[in-house]
Amino acid sequence: MNKQEVSMIGFEIVAYAGEARSQLLDALNEAKNGEFEQAEMLIEKASKTLSEAHQSQTQMLSKEANGEEVDLGFIMVHGQDHLMTALLLKDLVKHIIELYKKGGAKVE
Repeated sequence: MNKQEVSMIGFEIVAYAGEARSQLLDALNEAKNGEFEQAEMLIEKASKTLSEAHQSQTQMLSKEANGEEVDLGFIMVHGQDHLMTALLLKDLVKHIIELYKKGGAKVE
């Protein structure tokens, strides 16, 4: 894969991860206001969005695993950073929402 192809995949990953990040932060705000059902729906949407990012990543990884030369650039590194941050955020948001649920009240 040439650098331009890898960069396009990197941009896809950034876009998907950014969308998931927004969905996760919206989910956290919904949970903070006691809207747990809406929060869960947003987490599910974010999971699907992250799955799209992962599919883009896997496309490149499988080509490299099959011996194809992959010309990495900073855009792909940036994409990987966004993806890993969004995955971590998902785990944290899920835990924080559970804490909100146990509190049983809106948080101001």
